[in-house]
Amino acid sequence: MSSPVVFIDGDQGTTGLQIHERLRNRTDIRLFTLPAAERKDARRRAEAINGCDIAILCLPDAAAREAVGAIVNPAVRVIDASSAYRTQADWTYGFPEMAAGQAEQIANASRVTNPGCYPTGAVGLLRPLAQAGLIPAAYPISIHAVSGYSGRGRAGVAEYEGQGAASAPSYQVYGLELAHKHAPEIEQHAGLAQRPIFVPAYGAFRQGIVLTVPLALRQLAPGVDGTTLHSCLARHYAGATHVRVLPLQESRALTHLDPQALNGTNDMDLSVFHNVESGHVLLSAVFDNLGKGASGAAVQNLELMLTRR
Repeated sequence: MSSPVVFIDGDQGTTGLQIHERLRNRTDIRLFTLPAAERKDARRRAEAINGCDIAILCLPDAAAREAVGAIVNPAVRVIDASSAYRTQADWTYGFPEMAAGQAEQIANASRVTNPGCYPTGAVGLLRPLAQAGLIPAAYPISIHAVSGYSGRGRAGVAEYEGQGAASAPSYQVYGLELAHKHAPEIEQHAGLAQRPIFVPAYGAFRQGIVLTVPLALRQLAPGVDGTTLHSCLARHYAGATHVRVLPLQESRALTHLDPQALNGTNDMDLSVFHNVESGHVLLSAVFDNLGKGASGAAVQNLELMLTRR
């Protein structure tokens, strides 16, 4: 049996470049990209996507929809890294650790939508707790996250690494209209009953994310405390290769969270911090926005899909 052909469409962007870097030395697949002169040739792109076994799309939403629309070969399978299909019921959500059986669904899917970077942390923290009934459906969830500037794609890299880098802001909160495109994705896949308040920000570092969710124990189910929440997360991710729940003792020893701590990996660390006197809990996720939040997740999904030949 010949090695499967994997076509990366959009390999010149931040996510595509890292996917290519992670796959370029593989000998079990035939990696294919279009030369620069053919990237905007609709006919050539259609030929490429219909001639591969698995296509990884690293494109803006509209271009991703166009690429999927050009597929006429029913054998072609797709991993889409855009946000075009993340809330579509006929696409499999590409977060293997999200739920029991999710990895198997991804392995057998023909259409996989990669999670957004921020939703990876938010869903990773909230879904197990919501499913266990530890967070009431009516709880007003608020989420704050700080990402490296590569989260903006090439525009972010240009602003911070180009000629005007000296004047680039050290920190900027955005999404002030409270309508960020990741909010519906978080609501759906975390199993929330209402839209969370989501406030994202960029820092003056290339990649990495710290995402936090504050909770007030008095608004949670009776008897729930930080230990209960931690135990639920620890059970859910027991045995997971790429998601780790820090032991409570290890979390207590932390004095800060470094968004760059897991850069270059496909891992995510989850923590629970709690103050018994105030009745406050802080959930946190640390991971690489270009790793578990993008390219690493795409390669993890590809690995699963390659098991079905």
